[in-house]
Amino acid sequence: MADLDPVTLSRIQFALTAMYHFLFVPLTLGLSFLLAIMESIWVMTGRAIWRDMTKFWGKLFGINFAMGVATGITMEFQFGTNWAYFSHFVGDIFGAPLALEGLTAFFLESTFVGLFFFGWDRLSRLGHLTVTWLVAFGSNLSAVWILIANAWMQNPVGSAFNPDSMRMELTSLAEAIFNPVAQAKFVHTVSAGYVTGAVFVLAISSWYLLRGRDLAFAKRSFAVASAFGMASALSVVVLGDESGYLATEHQKMKIAAMEGMWETEPAPAGFSIVGWPDEEAQETRFAVKVPFMLGLIATRSIDEELPGIKELVAHAETRIRSGLVAYDAVQRLRQDPGDAAAREAFTRHRDDFGYALLLRKVVADPLRADDAAIAEAAWLTVPGVWPLFWSFRVMVALGFYFILLFGVALYFSTVRRFDRRWFQRLALYSLPLPWVAAELGWFVAEYGRQPWTIEGVLPTFLSGSNIAAGYVWFSLAGFAVFYTALLVIDVFLMVKYARKGPGRLAEPPAGEERRAGAQALVTPE
Repeated sequence: MADLDPVTLSRIQFALTAMYHFLFVPLTLGLSFLLAIMESIWVMTGRAIWRDMTKFWGKLFGINFAMGVATGITMEFQFGTNWAYFSHFVGDIFGAPLALEGLTAFFLESTFVGLFFFGWDRLSRLGHLTVTWLVAFGSNLSAVWILIANAWMQNPVGSAFNPDSMRMELTSLAEAIFNPVAQAKFVHTVSAGYVTGAVFVLAISSWYLLRGRDLAFAKRSFAVASAFGMASALSVVVLGDESGYLATEHQKMKIAAMEGMWETEPAPAGFSIVGWPDEEAQETRFAVKVPFMLGLIATRSIDEELPGIKELVAHAETRIRSGLVAYDAVQRLRQDPGDAAAREAFTRHRDDFGYALLLRKVVADPLRADDAAIAEAAWLTVPGVWPLFWSFRVMVALGFYFILLFGVALYFSTVRRFDRRWFQRLALYSLPLPWVAAELGWFVAEYGRQPWTIEGVLPTFLSGSNIAAGYVWFSLAGFAVFYTALLVIDVFLMVKYARKGPGRLAEPPAGEERRAGAQALVTPE
């Protein structure tokens, strides 16, 4: 550990802060829409129990939201402190969605979160319901811009490298915003957040049912969570398939590594349910495969091959050799910007320029690289196969588990059987699983992109700041202590208020409910 370089330490630090932050984000996404659904029922029916349910779950939402803001703000500062060259290289592009996130989504959701908590006695029912829906939409809008930025790193469309400024420059904002990878990542990520919120409500409601307390509240919350969760869990699986299909188009090495597929198989390739990737022997041992499944899912065809790792490494060698032409042209243009031949050579080979930069990890001067150095650089494009292989499978298994969990919950809530203690215990023990799946999903997405900070454009080892390892160690330790303290506080507050419960929920007489429902759209609460 003492020998870790600043870039590796910076990667560990960013992974730590990002994964801590994403403990709070999915619950915010999921609870925000569940609050909107519950309050909508209150406005339509006038039954006070739904208002009190909204307030109770809103209290837990507020705790989680505050922690998410506290852990999220610090992440962006790392682009300047730890990833200075990355910020310089892509700042014109990467900064745009981050700025739009702050100007639109963050201010929107922050403003209306305040109105949600302090507007119950100041706004009409319809007015407060509008605020709650705006909180939900604001939370999701924030995710849109963040995922547009992240998707651009996975698939850098709408941009081009300028050899005169030595930076990536935006050529089409519309292409960057409507990046197909961004669309797939957004719907997949927010659906995972909805699953997290639904499991959270289902688990805590099951705890109340096991204790025999606040039964009216628990049964209604259980029913809402089961229906919302079932739709969300199905969406996660379907939209995850779309993400995999797009990765097959843009990140073939990630797919091959996730499958431990060293050799190219005849189309359509089989899917390994289990196996043991051996990176030294370059084979996956003890693989149990479902014939044709991978090819059908990843290519949606029966005749399109999925290249294996070895074939992709050979292709990377070709791209490195092509990139060396662009690299040489850039060096000539820096000496003479008017060199027309160099500019023309760069234009022809510009798409492979990033691959030539991989040689900087192997030799001091890429233009002096021999065949052995090029081969070594090509193998840098292979991420760790074993971690990706198993992370992906655990994530997928959890996705199907959630469908089963919510399917059973929806059945019990439909037939109004809330006395199945075995299932209530199962739901309670399932509470941490959505976070496990979400963190594994981000691990697969980000670790699978290595060695690139920007896919095919900028290697990670060239992206860091010129700082000493000791400074990164200091900030890493500080973040670890600070974020752990926040996590302990969040769990303490969540447990405290969940144990305290919703309190005595009012159930007005039927006549009062009808009168309340008639006035719901105009009368302040």
